[in-house]
Amino acid sequence: MTQQAETDSPKAGAIIVPVTPFEQNCTIIWDEPGKRAVVIDPGGDVPQILEAIRKAGVTVVKICLTHGHPDHIGGAAQLRDALRVPIEGPHVGDRFLLDQVASGAARFGMMEARDFAPDRWLDDGDRVVVGDLSFEVLHCPGHTPGSVVFFNRELKLALVGDVLFAGSIGRTDFPGGNHAQLIRSITNKLLVLGDDVSFVSGHGPGSSFGQERMHNPFLTG
Repeated sequence: MTQQAETDSPKAGAIIVPVTPFEQNCTIIWDEPGKRAVVIDPGGDVPQILEAIRKAGVTVVKICLTHGHPDHIGGAAQLRDALRVPIEGPHVGDRFLLDQVASGAARFGMMEARDFAPDRWLDDGDRVVVGDLSFEVLHCPGHTPGSVVFFNRELKLALVGDVLFAGSIGRTDFPGGNHAQLIRSITNKLLVLGDDVSFVSGHGPGSSFGQERMHNPFLTG
């Protein structure tokens, strides 16, 4: 099952493919008219992701990861093998999670996940280029030490993983989580980008930074 994710510009298109028992939002975003795409957080259910790519008629040029939890990266190695493209991200702070992808995923019945290393670790200030689209990399630790956000300034769109949700924030009770650090990441890295920036979360519906700044109970005091 796929659902369309709208952007405000005809220069890009996107599809969200909910994957794994956790309904993780695997996002495929591409430039127009070039149809060059990136797959963000292929957590599993790789056949469904490949079918969504086929239906969209796009050419995937890379896979990007927001952080190292298995529901976000469990299908990355399999998808890399299928598409023969590089994996970029997350930040090296999540190396300890990527070193145990298979065992972590197996605890949730995700038996096809494999340990792997990305072709490129990402750091704050890096850029990820996909055709005519350019994403700024923001290191936003707190949910995990190596969480990153991908921000396209032209589209006013951010892919935030599990850093921020509509009405909530990422969990911080997993290894490496830190609540105060997460709030600082959201406040100092994301909200300053502007109230009119929309975002896609790792789970559930999207929102805007302005909406969350005004109404998210974790950010309003």
